[in-house]
Formats: sequence, structure tokens, C-alpha cells
Amino acid sequence: MAETLNPISATEARRLMESGVAILIDIRETDEHAREHVLGARLAPLSAIDAHDFDRDHDKIAIFHCKSGMRTQANAATLLARGFSKAFFLEGGLEGWKQARYPVHANRKAPLEIMRQVQITAGSLVVLGVMLGMFVHPAFYGLSAFVGAGLAFAGASGWCGMATVLKAMPWNRPERLLNT
Repeated sequence: MAETLNPISATEARRLMESGVAILIDIRETDEHAREHVLGARLAPLSAIDAHDFDRDHDKIAIFHCKSGMRTQANAATLLARGFSKAFFLEGGLEGWKQARYPVHANRKAPLEIMRQVQITAGSLVVLGVMLGMFVHPAFYGLSAFVGAGLAFAGASGWCGMATVLKAMPWNRPERLLNT
């Protein structure tokens, strides 16, 4: 079993994939993958990765990737526990792959990633609270404080209520993501 998750360039990763000795594993979430992904990459979201996801592939070299490489490196221990004899992380993640000018499948009709939706919504609510507090009534500053407290709680606990609500919106339903 691999003991370290070393970096691998997009060029070397592509060479190994094309020769059939490696598999590229996308650890991003379904919504991120639906919007843009490397053709041929296998989706195994980090939030739902299972010990048996790769039982048939342990003879291959695993190359894990996320958007930038940061999430992959931060979760190296979890990924190394998947049982591959050799495992790497794609340098620069999806962005590194694109920087090497390798093809990706992009679906601009797919909704924005949930965390981007959270950032847009939270930022908009904070600005709205400040504007309403300045021009309507100071009590509206409470809206900005509420959103800020929610973001602090999400960061501390790992659970984001706004993301949960946004995931339930019609444009983010799983069946829609798979059909886009």
C-alpha cells in the first residue's frame, strides 16, 4: 500500500492514463464534477468515498485530483487508505490539467458549485443588511450579523445550513445534475 501521496504532473498523469496503468480519480463533489471535469476521470466524492470503491483497481496507479490540489493533499491519509500500491495527487488539480492545455468537459448549463452559491448568497445578504441598516433602520444590521455568525458556525462545525438549503433548490437537485 502507498505510504505517501506524491505530486505528479499533468503530462505524466496523462501518459500513465493513456497507457492504461493509472486511473484518474476526481474527489470533488458531484456538483463540481457536473460543471467541469477531466474526460475519463472517475468521480469518487471525498464526502462519500467508500473503502470498496476501488476494489477492482488496486493493481493500477491512483492519481487523485480536486480543483487545485489543496483538498487532495489535505486528505492524503484518507486517500492513501484506499489500498493502492502507488498513489499520486495531480499537481495543480483540475486547474493544472487545464493549464497544461489538456481537454476537459465543461457544462456551463450545470449550476454553480454549492460553495460558490453560498459565497454569492452570503455576500449579497451581508451587503443587503448593511444597506438596509444604513438607509431603512439600524435593526437590519442584524441580518449581516446573522449571516456572519452562520458562516463562523459553518467554519467551526463543518456543517453549513445555507449549503443545505441551496442543495434542496430545484436547480441543484441530484437528478438534474446527472442529466446536464
